[in-house]
Parts: sequence; structure tokens; C-alpha cells
Amino acid sequence: MADSRSRAPRLVASVAVLCCSVALVAGCSASGPSGTETSTTQAAQAVVRKSGNDLQSDYQKVIKQALPSVVQIEAGSSLGSGIVYDDKGHIVTNAHVVGNEKTFKVTTANSEDTLTAKLVYSYPDQDLAVVKLDKVPSGLKAASFADSSKVQVGQIVLAMGSPLGLSSSVTQGIVSATGRTVSEGGSDGGTGATIPNMVQTSAAINPGNSGGALVDLDGQVIGIPTLAATDPELGGSAAPGIGFAIPASMVKTVAGQIVESGKVTDSGRAALGITGRTVVDDSYQAAGVAVVEVKSGGAADKAGIEAGDIITRLGDTDITTITSLSEALAAQKPGERTSVTFTRNGIEKKVDVTLGEV
Repeated sequence: MADSRSRAPRLVASVAVLCCSVALVAGCSASGPSGTETSTTQAAQAVVRKSGNDLQSDYQKVIKQALPSVVQIEAGSSLGSGIVYDDKGHIVTNAHVVGNEKTFKVTTANSEDTLTAKLVYSYPDQDLAVVKLDKVPSGLKAASFADSSKVQVGQIVLAMGSPLGLSSSVTQGIVSATGRTVSEGGSDGGTGATIPNMVQTSAAINPGNSGGALVDLDGQVIGIPTLAATDPELGGSAAPGIGFAIPASMVKTVAGQIVESGKVTDSGRAALGITGRTVVDDSYQAAGVAVVEVKSGGAADKAGIEAGDIITRLGDTDITTITSLSEALAAQKPGERTSVTFTRNGIEKKVDVTLGEV
């Protein structure tokens, strides 16, 4: 994923942009179009102009409403974005933006003054974090968060943040898909998290946009831009028009717990309670997840899974890598029952498991 600190999974996609136009056909008479045809043409042109002006007005209204709630965050040598969560100075951003830093410099959209902030808590499993301003400036405006369940494909959205250090920048696009499960890279600055239910957007997501706002035309935040897809055929550079945002409902759930308790108390993320690694078969193809360690009292421990077992299936989903296991678990909820198929000493076994929580 290409963002301020990480790279996206290798996704390759083609995006077809359909441009709608109105064909205005003049009459065939040698004397030119009739008065009625001219009047119709002028009316159609007026409709197009009004429609364009209305959309432009909507954009400007949304930017005026939402942009003041988007900030720029400096975390050591890294740069990202954040969203004002409340009027007490809490700012929500990506965990990969804060990295290992504890103190930050923050610049708001309506001021050149640099503010200071401290880390409240970072939650890498969902790539979210909250920092708090040491001093809350007057006029600080908290963002309004939308209900993610109402987000629809085709909605017009605006991405706001500091791409490439260009603070208070805005790009536009649409919601391309919802419900995406995406795994970050962990070796190049990302948290390595597998994040479910992400919003896919065509709005440009560039390094520095991470932690900013994906906003609908009602001025509400529908997600936090986090990742951009990379195209292996382009040498790993960003694939245009494919970005991902953590949905607003998850942002509110995690940030709300951090603000209230100083940590995440209920992740809502299912877990087996193991440490594992990908193993390969005799053809050097990924063939499952070897259990390295089992958490005492965890879901796997209670089901009788042991270190050395090789997990090959979760429910009806084949498991070949640690990433595929993470993605399968991301689709589950704590407390749900499923089955785990694994091999032990070359013998295949299958057990029922009640999933635990991350």
C-alpha cells in the first residue's frame, strides 16, 4: 500500500470512466435551426450550467464545513493527517502515522501556528490512534461522523489531508466499493494489520493523506483514508483511483474507547489466540499456517490446538498464509463458533472453536 508510511497489497484493477454528454442536434434545413430548436438548445445548455454550478456549490459548501476539522501531523520525520474528534483536543489518525513517536506537531487548517500533542493510545491492529493537543485553540471544530452502514457505491466523496506535505488539500472521487478486507504491509512502515469493511474510493490517496478525512456531500466523515493500492506492473507504484478508508463507524468505536478509557477495551475483532507463520509445501507453495505458540486459555487452546499444528482451513475458507488466516478471522466476530482444520504429524484433524477477541 502506498501511504505516508506503508504500501498496499498488490491489487491490479482497471477503472473505466464513463463520461456522459448531451448531444444537441440542429435541424437539417439549409436556413439553419428553427426558433424552437434554438430555444431548446439554449434551455438544455442552461440546465447543464445550473447542474455544474450546483455541484460546484456543493463541493465548496462541504469543504468550508469539513476542512477545518482536518489537521496535519508531524511525527518525527514522518508526515500525515488527522481529524479533530472532539472539542477537548482529541485527534484521531492512523497508527502508522504516529509510528513509535509519543509527541507530535500539529497544524490546523485555519492557522499557521504549530501546536503540540501527545499520544493517548495507538491500536495497530486496526491502524488507528488518538493524540491529544496540549493546548486547545479557540475555534477548534470537531468533525461530524457518518453512519458507515449507509454508505453506498457511487456516492461522491472528497478526500482531505496533507498529501506530499501539501496541507489542506482536497481531491474528489466516488465510493467504488464497500466491505473490502485489505491487509497492509508491515515491513515498510505499515502496521501489518488486516482491516475489514474498508471503503474503496477513486479519490486520490497519496502519501500524507493517511489519517485524513473521506467526506460525503453532507460534510460528514465516512472514513479515514489509509491505503492506496499498488500495481506490480508499474513497478510497485500507486495504482491510480484505488484507495481505501477505514469506515467511520469503526473509527468512532475505537476512538471512543480510547478517549474514554485510554485504550481499546472491546476490539470487536475475532482471534484464535495463536502466533503463527506461513509454511510451504514440497513445491515451495504456501500451504498453511504453522502454530508457533498458543495463548493459554485462548480459543485455540480450549479447542486442543497445539504448537506445531498446521492450520489449513477456517470454516469453509482455505488457509494458505498468515494473511489469509487474518482475513478469514476479520470476517468473524468474537464468540462465534466455527471449525478449524489442521494437520498434526501428517494426520488431518478438525475441531470446533469458539473464537476469542484480539
